[in-house]
Amino acid sequence: MDANKIQQYGDALYEALVQRQTIAPLTETAPDITLEDAYQIQLRMIARRLEAGNERVVGKKIGVTSQVVMDMLKVDQPDFGHLTSSMVYGDGAAIETNTLIAPRAEGEIAFVLKHDLCGPGVTNADVLRATECVLPCFEIVDSRIRDWKIKIQDTVADNASSGVFVLGDAAADPRKIDLSVVGLTLEKNGEVVSTGAGAAALGHPLNAVTWLANTLGRLGMSLKAGEVILSGSLAAMVPVEANDNLRVSLGGIGSVGVRFI
Repeated sequence: MDANKIQQYGDALYEALVQRQTIAPLTETAPDITLEDAYQIQLRMIARRLEAGNERVVGKKIGVTSQVVMDMLKVDQPDFGHLTSSMVYGDGAAIETNTLIAPRAEGEIAFVLKHDLCGPGVTNADVLRATECVLPCFEIVDSRIRDWKIKIQDTVADNASSGVFVLGDAAADPRKIDLSVVGLTLEKNGEVVSTGAGAAALGHPLNAVTWLANTLGRLGMSLKAGEVILSGSLAAMVPVEANDNLRVSLGGIGSVGVRFI
């Protein structure tokens, strides 16, 4: 795909984000789009957000970490997107639903880094050494693609379907917990609607962060000290709307809540 088309699609996704509108799937309007094209479109979309002057990159998110989603999108690897400062909320935050399009909530483990990670060649042990702590997290995914009709190229171009995210206050030391067996319970309006475990994220959340560090390294990028890394959903996503109250609890780590208004 030529540079003009990449810019055109990146700009269209940025405008859809700002206007809270959707566009047709890129895989319909540009059937020959590649995954590499999609990441270039994502970078253009992020560049537009940063050029607006009120955001900065604060981390990354990893998506498509479960086999079920990989099978649905017909891929054999995860994807990633960028987290910006305007996307961050704290425990118990009230999120205005009309600032999103078609939000869905996922429970995840967030990593906070104390050292840079530069791939390729990063191991799980390297990730563990570089991690300050892990936190309970909600990722509120959203899509600028009409009706969530996404293929892998669509979601990658759309910043891995990122919306906003909510970090809990409880910090845990990942060296003292087996993150693969951490249990997750997601409650919506007082009812348990989703459960899962750490192994849902590529078998172990550390595997997901290691994959990201090495993938970024091959692209000439790295993870930086202080960044937040969302390691992937541990259970099925849950649609949300105004007046919903959600809480996710992670065994041995803590819990985090969010409400929608």
